[in-house]
Amino acid sequence: MNRLIMAVATGGYVGLLPKAPGTWGSLFALLPWLLVKDLALAPYLAVLAALFVVGFFAAGSAEKILDHPDAGAIVIDEILGMFITLTLAPDHPAAWLLGFILFRIFDIAKPFPVSWFDRRIHGGIGIMMDDVVAGGYALVVLQLSWPLISRLLS
Repeated sequence: MNRLIMAVATGGYVGLLPKAPGTWGSLFALLPWLLVKDLALAPYLAVLAALFVVGFFAAGSAEKILDHPDAGAIVIDEILGMFITLTLAPDHPAAWLLGFILFRIFDIAKPFPVSWFDRRIHGGIGIMMDDVVAGGYALVVLQLSWPLISRLLS
């Protein structure tokens, strides 16, 4: 069971890469996201909810297995954050790249309340929630900036 938990929590072991596991996990998220990106909104939101629940349990359990709070190897939270960022994303690789960059900025910079969740809420819920909020910020900025950026690209 520990192997399954670790496989889920580390994004198929991508989180075990030696440098920048959160960035690798966020980049990896694009692969499964491509499989669900064309779902209607309601099923897509169901995928987000399922990913949150699975991530909550996997991250909390992996934290105990690793004996390290919010270990960098746990990237299921980055995967969910990217899925949130790319909710209703334009069907354009440049939009996906921008979403990736925005999510990494918000996840690393941790503006309030991302920082509050990161510092104050522990366990699986805390691991997941700071990336949920960072993904929400990135989603809003992506949606607001894309009309201008798409004009610049055309």
